[in-house]
Amino acid sequence: MQRRHLLLAATGAVAAGGAPRAWAHHGWSSFDQARPLYLEGRASNVAWRNPHTELTLELPTGLALPADLASRPVPAQASSVDGAGLLKAAQLPTRKDTRWAVELAPLTRMNAWAVPEIKNGDTLAVLGFTFAGEKGDAILRAEYLFLGGKTYGLRSSPA
Repeated sequence: MQRRHLLLAATGAVAAGGAPRAWAHHGWSSFDQARPLYLEGRASNVAWRNPHTELTLELPTGLALPADLASRPVPAQASSVDGAGLLKAAQLPTRKDTRWAVELAPLTRMNAWAVPEIKNGDTLAVLGFTFAGEKGDAILRAEYLFLGGKTYGLRSSPA
């Protein structure tokens, strides 16, 4: 009987639109790490929660790579990440979506980096990865977050 109640509760949550996002908890291997993408814009639908902080990024018309992107310093992380190489290889997405779902780090890691809480309307930029070949929905998993003049590494904790 208890199993039936759990199934009904889960079915009701899905019917009410409470289904969790299918992309919300993947390892890095699901993403095309050979093709770092740069996005910037205004945050909306910010969800400061676990398993990952998530937001929608609304891109401006005429998005371009910043002239200084390849020379920006990147913070050291506990995991080995070639940040300078990723910044030099950064490119804009080929798809024309103006709204992207962005997956940041878990709250514990956001706190370890002392990332200020992102609010709807905040301007930010991210460098990250999509699923192979930008297929499917416009989703980016952020490797670096550029916010308030600072760069935050999101793959692991600060070194």
